[in-house]
Amino acid sequence: MKSKKHIAYIGIGSNLGGRLKNCKNAVQKINQHPEIFVIKTSSWIETEPIGYTDQPKFMNGAIEIKTSLTPQKLLKTLQQIEKGMGRKKTFKWGPRIIDLDILLYDNQVIQTSKLTIPHSHLKEREFVKIPLLEINSNLNFIFDISSNS
Repeated sequence: MKSKKHIAYIGIGSNLGGRLKNCKNAVQKINQHPEIFVIKTSSWIETEPIGYTDQPKFMNGAIEIKTSLTPQKLLKTLQQIEKGMGRKKTFKWGPRIIDLDILLYDNQVIQTSKLTIPHSHLKEREFVKIPLLEINSNLNFIFDISSNS
């Protein structure tokens, strides 16, 4: 029996070391997983840090994937990739070598202590909105944007 394939969107960011290289490396690692296929990758944009601003600028982008992983297993996989790339937990909104966030997973709404889908800051963050809409302009309803604009 074949497992169902789901469409998910992953936000990617880095502000330490070779930021663009880190982001592209993360996409490659995600695509190497046997149960994940990267469909589209956005352009990469440089953005100012949010929250704690005394740190380097971020490189941000997003990918659209097809996966048979559950949201929880996808989260665990992304966390393993972050750890494998050298991410260390510091403080909220602190600098990071790589940051991988599940933005959307099919049309699911999930709210647990470990996982919130859609991502809790999805609508507020230009560094999420711009890459996401570049990948799929049909997602404009999330941001209350008229498709005629």
